[in-house]
Order: sequence, then structure tokens, then C-alpha cells
Amino acid sequence: MSRSKSAPAPAAVILDPRAKLYLLLLANMLLFFHADARAEALLTALFLTPLFLAGRWRMGLRLTACYAVLLGLGLLSDAATLDTAGGASGAASASGSGADAWIHVVGLFSVGLRMMMPCFITGAYAFSTTRVSEFVCVLRRMRVPESVAIPCMVVIRFFPTIGRDYRRTRDAMALRGLASGRLALLRHPAQSLEFVLVPLLMNATIVSRDLSVATLAKGLGRPRPAYLHNGDSQRWFDWAAMAVCTIPLALSIGGVL
Repeated sequence: MSRSKSAPAPAAVILDPRAKLYLLLLANMLLFFHADARAEALLTALFLTPLFLAGRWRMGLRLTACYAVLLGLGLLSDAATLDTAGGASGAASASGSGADAWIHVVGLFSVGLRMMMPCFITGAYAFSTTRVSEFVCVLRRMRVPESVAIPCMVVIRFFPTIGRDYRRTRDAMALRGLASGRLALLRHPAQSLEFVLVPLLMNATIVSRDLSVATLAKGLGRPRPAYLHNGDSQRWFDWAAMAVCTIPLALSIGGVL
């Protein structure tokens, strides 16, 4: 009897590391030029698309929900500002001033975090889908000095290592019954500060030093010819992604969008 073969899983579409760096540059330019909410939302949707195409559905949905919440809080704050400017006066206005003040404070923080979300999204995509070897080859292909390339390699490995140490610390705290649960950081801030944040900050310097030593021990600081594992030229969808993300930002800077 012949066994039925299952259909192969669709291959994930992952951009070239140079295209990822370009998207990260566009996200920083979006923050620098302070584009309006429409252009920012459009570009954020475009930045989230490569995450889903790469198969990072959980990360993409979390970042999408976070941005949607921040955008909603910002719009709510804007609506409250308009109501305060043209609304009623007197006792009704005085009674609602306290609630409006809290809405404005929340809106202020939400707008600041929302403006940094494109940088977080493109950075998360670049770090989660790029191997260190690929990034090294790309930097050397671009003739980046080793004094810049080596810190970038350390940074790529630093955050996953710190995240793994954080999860291990939380597991150890849960075994001892100290501040267990997803919202333990908010419910037990003192214990979380003492048993999680302080050890992580003390361990961060050790981790960065060990990663730097490991990077130099592998010979990454020695000059050698550049070589790209995934080819010397970018593919058509790399150029398409860069062009599609550049057009909205250019239109927003020019005042068209």
C-alpha cells in the first residue's frame, strides 16, 4: 500500500538582511520626521507584513494588538481634547476635568510609545529572522569597519541571551512561590525589582563581556573576504518591499499624504 504524502508546508518569505536594515532605517526616519497618524499607521502595517510572511504569527499579532491599543488611546485623547476645547463650561466642565486630565496623560504616553513602535517592529523582525553569520557577511559585504560590525554582532546575541536569563529567573521564582504569574511584575513590584530586575542588570555586563570575548575568539575581528551565504544580489521582493515602504514615507515628508 502506498502511503499518502502530506503537502509540504509553504516556505517562509524572508527578506535579505540589507533590506531589513533599510526598513529599520525607514522606521527611524519616520520617527525623526514625525509623520502624521495616517502615514504612520500605513507604514506600520507595511512593516508588520514581513513578520507574517516569515511565519512569526504570534509576534506579529502581539505587536499589531499593542499598536492598535496605543493608536486607540491616542485617538481617544484627541477626541477628549476637542470636546474640552468646544464643550460646555461650568460645573459639568469642572466635574470632568479630572477624568480629562488622566485621559491626556495616558494619551501623551501612548503617543510616545506608538511613535517608537515602527522601530520596535522592524528591529524585532531583523533580530528574529537573521542569523549572526548572515549579518556578519552582509556587514563585510558593505565594507563596514570591524569596530562597528563587532558591537552589532554582540547586540544581536545580547537581547536573546537576556530574554533567556529572564525566563529562567522567572521560573526559579515561580518554583519558590515568589511573584509567580504573567502579571507578577505589576502585582508584586517590590519582589520583581529585587529578584528579577536587579539580577538581570548585574548579569547584563557579564553577558556583554562574554559575548564580546566569544566574538573575538571565533576570529570575527580578523580581516577576511566577504561572502554571502544567500547570494550576492538581492531578490525582486527585497527591492519591492523597500520601494513600497519608501513611497508612503516620501509622500508624507512631501506633504502629499
